[in-house]
Amino acid sequence: MSADIVVLDYGAGNVHSALRAVERAGATAELSADPDRAAAADGLLVPGVGAFSAVMDALDNAGAVDVIRERHRQQRPLLGICVGMQVLYTSGTEHGRTSDGIGLWDGAVCRIDAAVLPHMGWNTVTAAAGSAMFAGIAAERFYFVHSYAATTAPPEAAVTICSLDSPFIAAVEDGTTWATQFHPEKSGRAGTALLANWIRTLSAAQK
Repeated sequence: MSADIVVLDYGAGNVHSALRAVERAGATAELSADPDRAAAADGLLVPGVGAFSAVMDALDNAGAVDVIRERHRQQRPLLGICVGMQVLYTSGTEHGRTSDGIGLWDGAVCRIDAAVLPHMGWNTVTAAAGSAMFAGIAAERFYFVHSYAATTAPPEAAVTICSLDSPFIAAVEDGTTWATQFHPEKSGRAGTALLANWIRTLSAAQK
């Protein structure tokens, strides 16, 4: 049985590249702004580009914030990408403005402590031991474009780290809620393999 995947179309800007990436990974997906479709799907992918506050406003306007919280509470598969990961935290501070996040995980998303920003390009990560997300691809590089990141690890989650002068969180596996600071859809074969790992968890959950 194939998984029913929705890419949340709430004005994030890179939804079509995320959709194509899921298809390259061997699944079909649907773009949808409908909160009911997002709630019902086997897997929900939440992309995000731009400012934390703008992404939160767009998610709120689309009626998606409560959907994301409820999927996490019910442990129904969810994948956040880039700012789609950042907004899962309690808050984000950019340009002196602090905005509330969705609040699945305690902690703030702040400017990275690095000499050169934005962090743009390929970088290696240190995958969590036994990671399902990085199965078969723990030694690969992934593509980042950001100046802000989280440094607080959710309790009991498998956390993958990247470093740019100082360490920050590159990915989180918290039960069926997964998130990446990098862009799998721009990370070539490694990104495709990561999405395939996620898709396999959806198929397993259906059995």
